[in-house]
Amino acid sequence: MSTDRILKTHEWQDLVKYKPWEIAKEISLPLPWFILEMWAAANQHTVLMLFAAAYFFLTCLRVSHNAFHYCLGLSRTATDVVMLLLSVFMMTSMRATQVTHMQHHRHCLEENDVEGYIAKLGFWNMLLQAPLFTLKLHKEALSRSAKKSLKQNFWIKFEIALNVLWMTAVWFWWDIDALKIHTVLMLLSHAISPMFTVWSVHHDCEEEDSQYGSRTLRSRWLSPLAYNMLFHLEHHNYPAIPTCHLPQLAERLDSAGLINYKTVI
Repeated sequence: MSTDRILKTHEWQDLVKYKPWEIAKEISLPLPWFILEMWAAANQHTVLMLFAAAYFFLTCLRVSHNAFHYCLGLSRTATDVVMLLLSVFMMTSMRATQVTHMQHHRHCLEENDVEGYIAKLGFWNMLLQAPLFTLKLHKEALSRSAKKSLKQNFWIKFEIALNVLWMTAVWFWWDIDALKIHTVLMLLSHAISPMFTVWSVHHDCEEEDSQYGSRTLRSRWLSPLAYNMLFHLEHHNYPAIPTCHLPQLAERLDSAGLINYKTVI
């Protein structure tokens, strides 16, 4: 679903640009959580390990999401390298997710939106189908890229091959239990992530009374806990703006009179 932009170009264009320190901060967000996860796993602090792994996955989602839209403040080549690294550590192909995510933006909640289909399901049905969600996206991305971009298709297959190599090294070549646990936790994260990344921000938004197609979150304490990933209405209407500037965008939209939206929570 698309909508006319409420803010004029000059009222939001400044939010596209990063300050140099913001770029460094953005791409390094997952690092402390990964270090904490490895330390907790090595020292058998189970609760802390699970908490750190969850936030590692969340911060990787934030970085990769900006990378999909090439709004990390880096060159296109450098952004592609970031996606490649995230593919390995998150146990997926970021190029595959990029293909389906761009389709989601072009045809949000329409029939050919493979990413958005899960938002149309009831809660319990969504939970049942969520474990196969990532596989479904990869299948669609491989099929779509084979027809439209052989280069993209190659990189998807390359990232999948890297994951196979990574899993082989972790489980059969290296004797590092913390990494073995990490791979399992990442696969489990993918199995439940559709509930947060798609369903929570799009469910019941195909109705005519929801003209913007997405939900948003305005809580001043919940939004930071979610690393501002739930400013989804804002993102869909202004996808060039990086996540770190979405709270500012939300304030400007509210000042401009945006009042017809549904909340995530």
